[in-house]
Amino acid sequence: MTPMSAPVGGSRPFLNRRLASFGTTIFAEMSALATSTGSINLGQGFPDTDGPAEIAEAASRAVLSGRGNQYPPGPGVPELRAAIARHQRRFYGLSYDPDTEVLVTAGATEAIAAALLALLEPGDEVIALEPFYDSYAACIAMAGATRVPVTLRPHAGAFALDLDELRAAVTPRTRLLLLNTPHNPTGTVLSADELAGIAALAVERDLLVVTDEVYEHLVFEGAHTPLASLPGMRERTVTISSAGKTFSFTGWKVGWVTAPPELVTAVRSAKQFLTYVSSGPFQYAIAEALDLPDGYYDDFRADMARKRDILSTGLKAAGFEVYAPAGTYFITTDIAAFGERDGLDFCRRLPALCGVVAIPNQVFYDDKAAGATQVRFAFCKKDSVLQEAATRLGRLSRLS
Repeated sequence: MTPMSAPVGGSRPFLNRRLASFGTTIFAEMSALATSTGSINLGQGFPDTDGPAEIAEAASRAVLSGRGNQYPPGPGVPELRAAIARHQRRFYGLSYDPDTEVLVTAGATEAIAAALLALLEPGDEVIALEPFYDSYAACIAMAGATRVPVTLRPHAGAFALDLDELRAAVTPRTRLLLLNTPHNPTGTVLSADELAGIAALAVERDLLVVTDEVYEHLVFEGAHTPLASLPGMRERTVTISSAGKTFSFTGWKVGWVTAPPELVTAVRSAKQFLTYVSSGPFQYAIAEALDLPDGYYDDFRADMARKRDILSTGLKAAGFEVYAPAGTYFITTDIAAFGERDGLDFCRRLPALCGVVAIPNQVFYDDKAAGATQVRFAFCKKDSVLQEAATRLGRLSRLS
């Protein structure tokens, strides 16, 4: 038997050059650091408690009754597609045909990937609000398009979009606007004026829009407004959401797209060659979850607002500058008051300093300097965990 030889690839690296700049995600690095140091993980955004027991029971019932254990329909099970359409009409007055205008995906991440792979070609430009979730950059790169960041900047204790800067970023090569509101990692919820400005620009320049709205039910002041509800936007907008954040079952990976038939068909054309289908039994459970009464959504939002306040109070007491989030379950802070200038270095040292793990926002920026001193903390944890984290973070005030 001849010994195995190393793979042959010539001088060209094995990894596709479009992905060469994307190493291991910061979430994997920081979660591993939390495990190895026994620190409280306020980095990766997942709850430490499960969602409603009746929805978990619905998933169990689906498995045991044989619903979804084999390949579900490519667009998603009819029950879930109908529930998604009812949800959009119930909360936003938006009507979508569950047969032609709804597509179920393996979480919002796959929906984003499928939408960008379907709608972009090499040479196209995509405007994304910076800082942006790290998969956006990778998906744009895989599509061969060019990422054009427009930076949300701190203003009056929050982050704001400069509509003039957005307009100036549009060129003849701009194909698509990629938006996220409520916004991860800053917690910003785009205002009515900002949304109106975006819509007017999209219509004027005939741009497609992909909106990531996974935190739609976590808006603490005011209410979420889907961009597709604005004049001229339904026909050009791919709206993406998921069950993971709203129902605290992030491991189930059930997401969806709502859009006009032509856009759904395009996204499905890419999606079918990614996972094809997924999460069969969970789709039936999420169909039931979406029909939960208003009280569930109200209690969920109030519970997260309380958790936000617990952690925000602790962070302020520890010496962080805190940008109060209007939505999501993340708090962005600034560490300059500690004399720190490098958020990534700070986050790598934070477990040793106080036994807490966070995420440096600079990894979400093209302009690393713009987010160099920003650090994100997740508050979707048990009250006792947040209180202990606040106590530990208090050690920093004695070190500064």
